[in-house]
Order: sequence, then structure tokens, then C-alpha cells
Amino acid sequence: MSHSFIQDTQEIIRNTIDSKGLLRITGAGTKDWFGGELKGNTLSTKGYQGIINYQPDELVITVKSGTSIKEVELALDEKNQQFAFEPPYFGENATIGGMVCSGLAGPGRVSAGSLRDFVLGAKILDGQGQVMNFGGTVMKNVAGYDVSRLMPGSLGTLALLLDVSIKVLPKPVATATLRLEIEQDKALHTMNLLASQPWPINASCWQGEQNGVLHIRLSGAKAAVESATNSFKKNLGMQLLEPEEAKKFWAALKEHQSDWFKSSNGEASPLWRFAVAPTSKPLELTGSTLIEWHGGQRWWQGKLDAATAKAIAAKAHGHASIFRSSEKDIAMLSSLNDNPLTKALVPVQDRLKKAFDPHGIFATGRLA
Repeated sequence: MSHSFIQDTQEIIRNTIDSKGLLRITGAGTKDWFGGELKGNTLSTKGYQGIINYQPDELVITVKSGTSIKEVELALDEKNQQFAFEPPYFGENATIGGMVCSGLAGPGRVSAGSLRDFVLGAKILDGQGQVMNFGGTVMKNVAGYDVSRLMPGSLGTLALLLDVSIKVLPKPVATATLRLEIEQDKALHTMNLLASQPWPINASCWQGEQNGVLHIRLSGAKAAVESATNSFKKNLGMQLLEPEEAKKFWAALKEHQSDWFKSSNGEASPLWRFAVAPTSKPLELTGSTLIEWHGGQRWWQGKLDAATAKAIAAKAHGHASIFRSSEKDIAMLSSLNDNPLTKALVPVQDRLKKAFDPHGIFATGRLA
């Protein structure tokens, strides 16, 4: 099946080059809303599924791109392991290919690192139909190591991801979640203060307007989690959540199914994402805000012109983009040119696109 899929796809790529067309790569379509407007003929990975190799002792799993995240996480769960970056599904049948190429991560990203940090190797089909292998299955392998990390966040605009090797981690021995009603500026200070100390903090979230609720998740050794829990209750006045309540809270946050996200999800007004310096002050926005990653990721719902959003983000040493919107003809993701910190990378991005896709068959405009 794998050989047949690759051969068939190579033929599709060659035909697309001849017709000067475009190909839009998709798996289950759970993230079709993410990024720019969908263009081109669909190139599906549904026929390319399965776990190729799983080595629990080596903390690595190699998977075909059309495999569902759920299938992989069930296999990991049997060995008490996990994707520490907590990838959001945004749909029941979400695939590994969509997970990698969207580059999205959940609440645990602030402590574990981004999805890109866990990619060890990749097998791809480039824009000329050539099979290419990069990286391997161990951290010390450096053959094409960084090239495989170009796939996360590429949204299918560089190449078709076939197989990917991903580092996994053991699940923590103990976890605990605490909550505290607190003002936004004080919450930001608290998150950053706690994060700078040797506490086993795994995730954080604050939501509200001027006043709101802060959640802190602890994970690690049982003694460390218990020590932090007791300290936060005694010194900060935080309350411990029941395990099941905590599990539901973080799962809903990861999938944008919490009450805060449900009030938008792009239906009434755009959902803005501000990636800023964690220590920056509350953003100059009216209404409710949801803050994650110790202040580094901030969500806001409402209509805002791009120039204003860009200026607000710049003051906080970051950038802004529209994550979801029901409006048509609206620029979603910010480009490298929009951020002074990444503007110099534009020529590099252009050279990479030409190297992987010289005929531009994946240049759908989905990623600016």
C-alpha cells in the first residue's frame, strides 16, 4: 500500500507540474480553516496510514502522515507515554500529518517545548516527486536533522510529508491543578515569578477582563508536586481542583472547547492570537482575554484592524494573527514581513520554497 500510494502521488505531482496547477495537501480536513484561503486540487493522505515503528525504550515513534493522532496516542498510552507538547485535534479524525504541518501545540508547550523540538526525522515527497529522507530516530543523529524540522508549521507549502519520527516522553508520575481569582496584571506577575523558580509547573492559564481566574498545572515527581501544591495553597491562597475537573479543564482549553472559546470560534468575530513576551504588561485591548504559556500566548475575540493589532503586539515585543474567522477575504496568518524579528528571514524562506518546490505546485498561498 505504501509503495502504491507513493507511486500514485508521484504521478499526480508530475501531472500537476505539466498542467501548471496547484496541489492542496489534506488529511482529515480538521484544520482546513487554519491559514490562508484553500486553493488547488486536493492531495489526500487518507490512503497512507499506520504506525511504522514504535520503540518505547528509545522514546521514539515513526508514523505515516495519514494516521490519526488518536490511534497513535492510544498506542503511546499503553506504554504510559505521551506527546508532551499536547497537540490539539480540532476534530475527531485529525491526522499526524496535519498535527505536524500545522505546528500547533497545547498548554504543555510552555514547559515541554514546541512540536518542532520533538521531530527527529522525516520522509517527504518534494515538488518534483522525489522521495527525500532527513534526520533519523535518535536525538544524536544530525544527518539532515534540522531539515526535517522545516515541516512543522509549513502547512503543506514545501512538500508532502510521508513519514515522521517523533520523540515521546513518559507521562508524569503526579499532576495537580490549582486555581486562584486574581487580577490580570497580578496574574502575569505570578505566572512569571513561579516559572522563574524550581517548581514543577507544566502549564498556566488566566482568563477574564480586569479580574479573572488563574489556573496552574503541576506535573512531575509526586514529592515535588505535593510540595508545590502545599506551598501554593498556603502562600498564594490557591485552591486545588479535583483530578477529573482539572482533566476536563485542560482538555477543553487545548481543543478550544472551553466556554471562553465557544463564545467565538470565529462565528461572531475573529479570534486573535498574540504571541508576545511573557513578561509584557496587559495588552491594550477591551473585553475578555485568555492568557496561556505564562503570558506568552494571549487570545482575544473581536474586530480589530490589522495595523492596530500589529502595533499592540509590537509594544509587547511580539506579533498578532487571526487564528479563526468566519469572514471572507481576510488575512489570517501574519507573514515574516509583519514581524521585525523575522523580516530578515524572508529571503531564506523564499530560497527554501524554491529548493523544495521549484515548480510552485504547493504554493497555494495558505502560508504567507
